Amino acid sequence: MIHRTNLLRSIGTLALISAILFGIYALWMRYQVEPVTRDGKVRSDLVPVAPDVSGLVTQVAIADNQSVRKGQVLFVIDPPRYRLALAQAEAALADQRAGLAQAIREDQRNRAMPDVVAAETIEEGRTKVETMRAGLTRTSAARDLARLNLERTAVRAPVDGTITNVSMQPGIYLAAGKPALALVHGASLRIEGYFEETKLPIIHPGDPASVWLMGVRDEIRGHVESIAGGVEDRERSGGDAQLANVNPAFTWVRLAQRIPVRIAIDKVPDGLRLIPGQTATVEIHPRADGRIVHRSLPW
Repeated sequence: MIHRTNLLRSIGTLALISAILFGIYALWMRYQVEPVTRDGKVRSDLVPVAPDVSGLVTQVAIADNQSVRKGQVLFVIDPPRYRLALAQAEAALADQRAGLAQAIREDQRNRAMPDVVAAETIEEGRTKVETMRAGLTRTSAARDLARLNLERTAVRAPVDGTITNVSMQPGIYLAAGKPALALVHGASLRIEGYFEETKLPIIHPGDPASVWLMGVRDEIRGHVESIAGGVEDRERSGGDAQLANVNPAFTWVRLAQRIPVRIAIDKVPDGLRLIPGQTATVEIHPRADGRIVHRSLPW
């Protein structure tokens, strides 16, 4: 009886050790060999929105975190000031045209009487006409610029997306070229997974991918769009025109470098909202001989 009990204990111990070893092997395969990473992020291109003209904000037409369409007015900068500038430019253009017309008439009259008018005077008249024509071109360009500035007082969305980081109010002064708010470009929404360099040999563009956001069980489907062409070498610093600054220290524990892999999104579950910055788990399904190798879920 005692022998049988010891045998059962031995078998139980061996079974437990085998289960532990199998679990360790499965975890090692899962996180060290298979192309899976929990270091993924939802990414999107951020478009800074800056006015092309300077002035006081007279109208804010959007709210924070609002979805906008390309061409939609976001805010307006002091149109009366630029209307006056356009009126002034148009008046200068009208004056320039009148002066050119008068110079042309004088030149034609002088050239019609070569026996009475001196050749030097005729030449001066011709030069005056050419000079005023050049001035008319400059004045016309100034008028077009004033008209363009008036159009640019209404700052519009350059792409479809979501407005974020809005804190402006009517009355604040904005300088031309200074970003006033940010626009998240919706069409550029993607997933970026940071995979260890040891897993890259089995990852190729076009491979199907499964993505799970943190705290969400619904699967997002996509495919590998591209693999980063390079990452920064922190062990070596120095510009192109400087000597290389190589770190002389060496750590015995060498961690695999992580390389960004861009995942294009093919299908998002209904009701699931993707927000840039969310954490994601990314699993690549490598294709072997044209066939997709299906693997288990990371849950």
